[in-house]
Amino acid sequence: MDKIFRFDTVFEYNELNNHETLHPLVSVIDFSKAKPRSWGERSVKINYGLYCIFLKDFKGCDLKYGRNYYDYQEGTLVFVAPGQTMTVETDGQEYQPKGYALVFHADFLRGTSLAKSINDYNFFSYNANEALHLSERERHIVLDCFSKIETELHQNIDKHSKKLIASNIELLLNYCERFYDRQFITRDNVNKGILGKFEELLNGYFTSDKPQKLGLPSVAYFAEELHLSSNYFGDLIKKETGKTAKEYIQHKIIDVAKNKTFDADKTVNEIAYELGFKYPQHFIRLFKKRVGITPNEYKNEFLKN
Repeated sequence: MDKIFRFDTVFEYNELNNHETLHPLVSVIDFSKAKPRSWGERSVKINYGLYCIFLKDFKGCDLKYGRNYYDYQEGTLVFVAPGQTMTVETDGQEYQPKGYALVFHADFLRGTSLAKSINDYNFFSYNANEALHLSERERHIVLDCFSKIETELHQNIDKHSKKLIASNIELLLNYCERFYDRQFITRDNVNKGILGKFEELLNGYFTSDKPQKLGLPSVAYFAEELHLSSNYFGDLIKKETGKTAKEYIQHKIIDVAKNKTFDADKTVNEIAYELGFKYPQHFIRLFKKRVGITPNEYKNEFLKN
């Protein structure tokens, strides 16, 4: 079984990386100042009680979140939220970590505008498959944000410190959101392949017995099938189609339902159960919301013609 290391405070993480703790809740790490690292194992798990943004400047170890390896190389950002566990795999030899990190405790956000919006940054819960690949210009912007935060940490703490540091963290996260949007575009061919596979899986769902066994198709189900996190998958579908993944699935459900109404012998209840609805009234409600009329009204319109 892998060894598990826990870092619940900024001080503990600073100690590991040979850094002075300038603020109990925030730190900017330069990994080149850390001592050469050997975990004593080829594979260890690290559980973080902090928000961490890692700028990786070398590939001396492999990182895993869950079952998947991070898709990263030099010059990429990896995001970790409190409570997440990362697996570090090495060749068992001592290595010198390089790169930078911003780490901050959730308590630091209390009373700031960022406390209300931190959960909107979906990339903190993306899976290992999609780290953020930076251009050289983007890398400089990230390092500049790190530098501004570090400069503020070296000032005497006063009534402005928290606001300024929080504002710079928020600025960094907003830049990262922009960079991810760019990455969705530059990886368009990969994304279209995922979209095509999603459509194939969605069609196959309704020609199988999965609706009866599993119920209605969910975003989480298709994300798992495509080896993506629900948030990354949802963001990708939104960027590619303009619809949320849930809306896209519901659109398919209604298309399939319309085709089923062409069978005059099928009742609305039978159609609902074939689609995976537990309760026919939920199907009727969704159908009317999306089509404007009930399934029976739609069926009657079809039979009239």
